[in-house]
Amino acid sequence: MANQYFHIYGGNPTAGAVDGTVLSEDTELAPLTVTLDASANESKIIKLAIRTEQGYTGEAGASIKAAGANASLWSFGLSSGGAFTDNITIAGGIGSVNTIFYAKASSSSLESPGKDTSVDIQPSVKIFLVD
Repeated sequence: MANQYFHIYGGNPTAGAVDGTVLSEDTELAPLTVTLDASANESKIIKLAIRTEQGYTGEAGASIKAAGANASLWSFGLSSGGAFTDNITIAGGIGSVNTIFYAKASSSSLESPGKDTSVDIQPSVKIFLVD
């Protein structure tokens, strides 16, 4: 794990809990994986969570975006049925329990079949030690 005090979790995390599987950071040991049918221009929504390590808190206004060669095929939302955009802001602070957000991975019929590891989810959070 990277030397930071917050992480993103997959595996159907629960709001307000400390469950989920930490996604890999700077490695591909536990990546977020999505299988899509590009010929059908398929997309899928994935439930994710962000939380700090115990003893830390994150300032309100955390942002989450995708970066990389195919970042345009990813978008994010605060609910599974709401709007998805290339960058979301979490208005409340991030704590040591799950704050849920959603990623939407899309495919294009112009793509060739293959494994794409070019995209990174990039959160930006100011973290503080809890007194």
